[in-house]
Amino acid sequence: MQTIARGITCLDLMFLGKPRIIATGVLQGPGGVALVDPGPSTCLKTLRAVLGDHGITLADVRTILLTHIHLDHAGATGTLVQENSAIQVYVHERGAPHMADPAKLLHSATRLYGDDMDRLWGEFLPVPEANLRVLVGGERVAGADRDLEVAYTPGHASHHVSFLDRSSGVAFVGDVAGIRTGSELFALPPTPPPDIDIAVWKASAQLIDQWQAETLFITHFGAHGEPATHLASLVEHLDSMAEMAHTIIQQEGNPDERMVLFTKEARRYLQRYMPETAASMYDQAAPLEQCWLGLERYWKKQGVGA
Repeated sequence: MQTIARGITCLDLMFLGKPRIIATGVLQGPGGVALVDPGPSTCLKTLRAVLGDHGITLADVRTILLTHIHLDHAGATGTLVQENSAIQVYVHERGAPHMADPAKLLHSATRLYGDDMDRLWGEFLPVPEANLRVLVGGERVAGADRDLEVAYTPGHASHHVSFLDRSSGVAFVGDVAGIRTGSELFALPPTPPPDIDIAVWKASAQLIDQWQAETLFITHFGAHGEPATHLASLVEHLDSMAEMAHTIIQQEGNPDERMVLFTKEARRYLQRYMPETAASMYDQAAPLEQCWLGLERYWKKQGVGA
């Protein structure tokens, strides 16, 4: 685990055996351990092993903080609560019903991933309602003896929240601050369906910027300094990717042809900023086909290409 600040570390879940794809935030204090986005069930073996290497067991975990309920962030939560019924799970009010009964969430995800569901994400068990702590934004919650500020930060997902530990200056921002798998300054917006909203997302980025945190902790991947510069990169590329999709959706061709065109142009776009090997890591963390589907849905809701 990489130390981010005193008592805060970054755990690489080694998703599908690959580094720097999915991170979990680990907060430690005298009152126990808090996990921010524990990841999918397919990474539970790694989660347990790395925690154990640092003297932490699942019995030490008291809190799970979910930025949102997508499978790569929240999938292991129900299993962890089943193993330790003392865990309290903080989640936005729009996500809480799906944590208690994930049937609709899993049905929607299966439409995206098909036969790859189990290989990628594994089991998604429900969380008992008694273990859920529902958020709307604006609260302060306790995690590992820290006082964390909560903000409602939709745009990537309608149920997305972010957490700020002002004592360390670390903001846990899930996917709303984008994907940055390398050290280069490039924050890619992950835009899977169904909740993408460009204007709302940019407002959430502005809200996070106003926190004036010292460090952004993003799930894909890890801790990055100079938040204002990072967020400016996110907004720049969010606008560019959205405009790319806007242009393509108005062109002749069937949906599959448009998807192929978008993914080719998006890969060329990435490769203008980084080597091909680095660009491929972004594609693994946010598959470009799914980025197209989310942007296509967004523009169709705006009446474009309908």
